[in-house]
Amino acid sequence: MSETVVITDVGPRDGLQNQPQVLSVEQRLQLVNAIADCGVPQIEVGSFVSPKAVPAMAGTGQVFSALDAAEFVTPTIALIPNMKGYELARESGVKTVTMVVYASDGMAQKNVGMSMAEAELVTLDILKLAKEDGIEVIATIAVAFECPFDGATDPAVVKNIVAKFLAAGADQLVLADTVGAAHPQQVRELTATLVASHGAEQLGCHFHDTRAMGLANVYAAVESGIRRFDSSIAGLGGCPFSPGASGNVATDDIAMMLQQMGFKTGIDLGKLMQASDLAQRLTGTAPGGRSKTWLQGYLAKQVD
Repeated sequence: MSETVVITDVGPRDGLQNQPQVLSVEQRLQLVNAIADCGVPQIEVGSFVSPKAVPAMAGTGQVFSALDAAEFVTPTIALIPNMKGYELARESGVKTVTMVVYASDGMAQKNVGMSMAEAELVTLDILKLAKEDGIEVIATIAVAFECPFDGATDPAVVKNIVAKFLAAGADQLVLADTVGAAHPQQVRELTATLVASHGAEQLGCHFHDTRAMGLANVYAAVESGIRRFDSSIAGLGGCPFSPGASGNVATDDIAMMLQQMGFKTGIDLGKLMQASDLAQRLTGTAPGGRSKTWLQGYLAKQVD
């Protein structure tokens, strides 16, 4: 029996937050529905952040309300930056939230104006409240491999965060290569150590393709036993607070690679190409997966 890999498409949040073209609520819903139609297991729909800081995420509450009204069945996730964001997500009926935990002081200061330790206390308070409210929590460790401000991240810092947040009740920990600086050897070493200590069920990875090593890093993590990955439709992405970060690993590419390796993803590649086309039309900037041209030709031949 083939193993399953769970892919979370973060395009509607991480993919859109840094695009010059701000999509309307209706356009965002169109994109979310197209991704869901592919069979993607989970979708990060948006974030409850200040619209002044990230204009592309204005109206996220409306997006969730519309999905709820339409009885949307694909599991959805919202990113929340602080307690206010958590309260807004809870009011909108969000069942799963992602919180950012910082593995460097430089990134914490740049993003939230706090030290790494201060920001951690805030996220632990939110985690405690979320558990009381019955809301699932994903803790994403920003700059888990390298920080654009502080340099290389000490793996011991990441290991400590993972242990602390799992003990506090986080449902999942995601290692985020925020600026796309990681290489396969360090990914394999860190993920293998964490899997040996905690098992793979609650661990995931989030890679960017800044240095063209995104898929190689996914492969390295797969070899260590990781079976949960974030990716973005058509390779959309970047971070408004992280200089040098380019697009996320494309869902187009990771789904194709994993399926060719024999893993089950639940994703229909033909419909995924349609969703990728839509992302490109809506934004005008989505690059599309690096495999897209070949994959579209291959799929067309299968129909013929």
